[in-house]
Amino acid sequence: MLLTVDIGNTQTHIGCFSGSELRASWRLATNASVTADELAHLLSGLFSLRGIRFEEIDAAIVSSVVPRLGPEYTRMCGSYLERECLVVGPAIRTGMPVRTETPHEVGADRIVNSVAAYERYASACIVVDFGTAITYDAISEQGEYLGGVIAPGIEISIEALAARAAQIPVIELAEPEAAIGRNTKQSIQAGIVHGFAAQVDGVVARIRAELGAGTPVVATGGQAAAIAPFAEAIDEVDELLTLTGLRVVWGRNQ
Repeated sequence: MLLTVDIGNTQTHIGCFSGSELRASWRLATNASVTADELAHLLSGLFSLRGIRFEEIDAAIVSSVVPRLGPEYTRMCGSYLERECLVVGPAIRTGMPVRTETPHEVGADRIVNSVAAYERYASACIVVDFGTAITYDAISEQGEYLGGVIAPGIEISIEALAARAAQIPVIELAEPEAAIGRNTKQSIQAGIVHGFAAQVDGVVARIRAELGAGTPVVATGGQAAAIAPFAEAIDEVDELLTLTGLRVVWGRNQ
């Protein structure tokens, strides 16, 4: 069984694949100070809840935007799984040329997402990832990573609004009842949901002007499902896109 781990700044997404079938997946808060031993203890508990034994894991691949955690997962795999952990980076084969000016600056998760999206569409496509930041990634007809857009994420925006405005509370992301809020909470929810949906539609329209009209758009990330119903540009939501991309990249390195 293949262990796939996508480590983001806010959340870590973990999945176990048996062949191409996803057996189980989990989303956890990212803890940048966790050790290899603590990771083993955590994963062992999660696996047992789904009837998966530690001994069933025979391979692992990790993408991380938190530099300290990649080595901890590598140590955990070596000590407890007795397996080498593949860490997505410049030294591994992704099958996707990166055509940016500074390829090493592109987050591993963005490349993995792009690999999965191109595997799905086999054509030019766009990935929108709702994470700590909202990222937009453009893939060419030939399967090349062309670059993208980075914007502040939803949680960052909510927290910043509450921190800088004395009478604005921190609210939970929820579907707004209407475009016009009748109280402060409703107004913030409408502003966040409709505002970010409008951002997606506007940014995607500009990317499509360069890639081609009708270029498919797939959204992923923990908050994609909340925004997608209000964004006309999003064709589908796949919250497992990054894990699928990790599985594909692992297969290309065997």
